[in-house]
Amino acid sequence: MALKNIVNTDKCVGCLLCEKGCLFDAIHVVDGKAVVDYEKCTLCGACIQACKFDALKIQVNRVSEINIDEYKNIWVFAEQKKGVLQSVVFELLGAGKKLAQDRNAKLCAVLIGKDIKDEAQKLIHSGADIVYVVDKPELEHHNDEPYAKIMDKLIKKHKPEVVLAGATTIGRSFIPRVAVMCHTGLTADCTSLDIDKETGHLMQTRPAFGGNIMATILTDINRPQMATVRHKVMKELEPDTSLTGEVIEESDITESDLSSRTKVLEVVDELEQTVNIAEADIIVSGGRGIKSPDNFKMIEELALVLGGAVGASRAAVDADWIPYSHQVGQTGKTVCPKVYIACGISGAIQHLVGMQSSDLIIAINKDPDAPIFHVSDYSIVGDVMEIVPLLTTKLKEVLKK
Repeated sequence: MALKNIVNTDKCVGCLLCEKGCLFDAIHVVDGKAVVDYEKCTLCGACIQACKFDALKIQVNRVSEINIDEYKNIWVFAEQKKGVLQSVVFELLGAGKKLAQDRNAKLCAVLIGKDIKDEAQKLIHSGADIVYVVDKPELEHHNDEPYAKIMDKLIKKHKPEVVLAGATTIGRSFIPRVAVMCHTGLTADCTSLDIDKETGHLMQTRPAFGGNIMATILTDINRPQMATVRHKVMKELEPDTSLTGEVIEESDITESDLSSRTKVLEVVDELEQTVNIAEADIIVSGGRGIKSPDNFKMIEELALVLGGAVGASRAAVDADWIPYSHQVGQTGKTVCPKVYIACGISGAIQHLVGMQSSDLIIAINKDPDAPIFHVSDYSIVGDVMEIVPLLTTKLKEVLKK
């Protein structure tokens, strides 16, 4: 895409208003007509606003520098931690399989790490036709810089049409680097992906303006089309051990590709008493209505009784009542459990975006007009400090039987 400040000489009367309005000395009237100095012009638009005769405009030349027809196949970044594939990868493979079928293309996975070759077969059994593997000791711990350089190198070598990654901590930190290196666009936190049947472009849909609207974004002149996808919004395919595919070990990775200006000194795992909220079938979340961090013990006890996970609203996390890893919502984790119990959470739109697709929502709040009740299946109006302990006690009794 190229932008240029254009003068319509038929309309220009040489009034000098544009020259006076330019802060960068980039436009002058010569022989009665405005002339733009493109080396100085910043395309700020001040001259356009100053012109009374509609003689100036910024022209957009949408010219692709690449042949998009050369780009084929759907790629999924196979995120792993300590050699174990993350569940979001299998969700991406499920979504990618449909896109590949629509584009008559192959579904490919990119697996980067140390001692991870054996995981390639799991990707094939989950639908991948090709798995590109980069297995190096230097890649034991994720580091944005070498991972991005390797991903960029593979993209430029194999030219995929679409690249998908999970909207996880890792995906959100390193995939934007890859998009910049590839000079292409990236749509973050997608909740839906589809192919435009007329153009073949990837339609990338994500929440915008706090979830009040859904925006569909196209990358129509650059490739690859890149998107990060929220966890728990796509459905996994059932693994099929009869599926076969090709595993390609990339051997042209150099020391320069593996180099980094930063070094991982230590990896600190946060220990949780309950299960990870991203994987949980039952989540009990606490908000500002539980009044203090000590009262999260009450939430944890209910979660333990149900065999679930502890979640939290942004307000509780911002108040340092509980670590960020428990935050549910637009700026936290998107969850889709079978049961979601919201305790003392009013239901700001940012929180609702992250949990409203739960199968069953139970809300406890003393405010009968709380927004959370608009999405809940069961609503309990009352003091959360009284109701949650009673609920925990009753569930203990019932579950013992």
